[in-house]
Amino acid sequence: MKYIVRLISAIFAVVMVAACAATLGKVSQTRPVESLNLRQGVALKGYDPVAYFAEGAPAVGDPAISYQWQGATWLFSTVVHREAFVADPAHYAPQYGGFCAFAVSRGTTADADPGQWAIVGGKLYVNNNAFAKKLWDQDRPANIEAGDSNWPLIPKYPVGTAPASAVQESANAASSRVSGPLP
Repeated sequence: MKYIVRLISAIFAVVMVAACAATLGKVSQTRPVESLNLRQGVALKGYDPVAYFAEGAPAVGDPAISYQWQGATWLFSTVVHREAFVADPAHYAPQYGGFCAFAVSRGTTADADPGQWAIVGGKLYVNNNAFAKKLWDQDRPANIEAGDSNWPLIPKYPVGTAPASAVQESANAASSRVSGPLP
């Protein structure tokens, strides 16, 4: 009996590992998403992207300290952070348009929680929740490689060009998965 339980457990473990393997160049997402994960036109749910680098922690941005880039409003906690972003926005903006890095590594998109983040190789990655981040953390290099391969293959609307129905559908799906503060 113990042998059968161990065998079933081993088979289950192998299946789970295979199911969680990064899917390099294989995209299951067929519904286009906006190229940036926005909430009411604001990127990163209103968090300051520079704070992750400068302070090593997320910080809610101030609507009075903002900058328009790639059709989105980016908020900052300090004027110094805004100036750093203006000088090199691509450096500070989250990868994969601010969608969940783990989901993108699996060939789809999911909303992201700005509190579930990592900086790897000088780039900011956000994940949907603590469980997604834990799975993503288990093999960051492979997940980043898969995400980098998959992100260009995921169908996207340019920011601001998605039909209203698609934007509303995306907003409803995002809010049902993660609710984070938006100043």
